[in-house]
Amino acid sequence: QVQLVESGGGLVQAGGSLRLSCAASGRAFSTYAMGWFRQAPGQEREFVAAISMSGGSSGYADSVKGRFTISRDNAKNTVYLQMNSLKPEDTAVYYCAADYRPPTQWRYYSSGGSEYDYWGQGTQVTVSS
Repeated sequence: QVQLVESGGGLVQAGGSLRLSCAASGRAFSTYAMGWFRQAPGQEREFVAAISMSGGSSGYADSVKGRFTISRDNAKNTVYLQMNSLKPEDTAVYYCAADYRPPTQWRYYSSGGSEYDYWGQGTQVTVSS
């Protein structure tokens, strides 16, 4: 079992920045690839970014590429999402998720939500225009 707790959301003006954190407890954090997803009102959940268990590989949705950066600190059991140049369309509840992977898949990460085993409760990000 892994428990995930997101923090760092809030209200920010367009063009501003926020840094989301996701603290994990339970089973060894370094055995999980981690992802960030978001869901806006009335819309389906969508992939934002993901990072491999080693931190050496990462991927982004086209909508956030060049503005968002995912990173992780395995010593602190935490994954981060640095969000810059925020736009009103980034407004959503942001969720972090954990995807258990065997050691041979240390470079793997997924953009598919169905592959993730554990989810946090979400943190609201609101970007005003």
